Amino acid sequence: MIYLTIFTASIFLYISLTWNRRKKTTKQKAQEVKTPEKWKKILLEKVTFYKGLNDEKRLRFESDIQNFLREIKITGVQVEVTLEDRLLVASSAVIPLFGFPEWNYTYLNEVILYPSSFDRNFTIGSKEEIITGMVGNGPMEGKMILSKPSLHLGFDISNDKRNVGIHEFVHLFDKEDGIIDGIPPGYDSRAYSLPWIDFMRVKTEQIMHNQSDIDEYATTNRQEFFAVASEYFFERPHLLKKKHPVLFKELSTIFNQDTTEVIDQDLFKKVIAPGRNDSCPCGSGQKFKRCCLN
Repeated sequence: MIYLTIFTASIFLYISLTWNRRKKTTKQKAQEVKTPEKWKKILLEKVTFYKGLNDEKRLRFESDIQNFLREIKITGVQVEVTLEDRLLVASSAVIPLFGFPEWNYTYLNEVILYPSSFDRNFTIGSKEEIITGMVGNGPMEGKMILSKPSLHLGFDISNDKRNVGIHEFVHLFDKEDGIIDGIPPGYDSRAYSLPWIDFMRVKTEQIMHNQSDIDEYATTNRQEFFAVASEYFFERPHLLKKKHPVLFKELSTIFNQDTTEVIDQDLFKKVIAPGRNDSCPCGSGQKFKRCCLN
């Protein structure tokens, strides 16, 4: 763990230089294209990350959304694809790369929405295996499949630390160096990859011994550890920073963003119901028992 932190100060520069050499993005610069008010309304209601941005960054988020939807096909299998679906898919893609405005996903050309979970043979509603998201390879190279209900559930802020859309796009982020292996882009060098692998091993052992609140699916393999930890980073950053400060610091470097500056931790405080004699929260000035309790 100590060995890992030695590299934190310099690794962002290494990642930036490596990626800048590796590819030039096709992402267009922010244009004077007005975002429809209907889109903004959906984003404000459904996407906590967008809601936490200042006005300038919201404009960039909207521009990134437009670019994604312009370049990536979104289709439905046995399900209608609505505007809200499209915006949630695009938000899932934009959030992990928001710290790198010039970057785009190399290995994606289509996102496919299913009406429910599926299995590895793409059988919808299978009882043998339950998959809610998948990044394709082989014949499915360039494709991503998402369960539409799970996509929406991921953007429910009461849904703890899970977001299947972000999870799958983190796999694509992982793949930017050519392979999904749980080693982030820019960590190709042994000097960076070995400490990160060792760190993942330690954290995985903690999960397996019930010494961590990170979802146990992270113990599946290195790829899933990175994706699950990243979901936590984007969904509940304040809690991650409190319980796993080193992991939070590394993910902040990997994604070049501090999500505690975007996500309001007060959103997750338990709502305490008013007592019978407390003032009614509706603002009437009456006691709760004489107002909305009735």
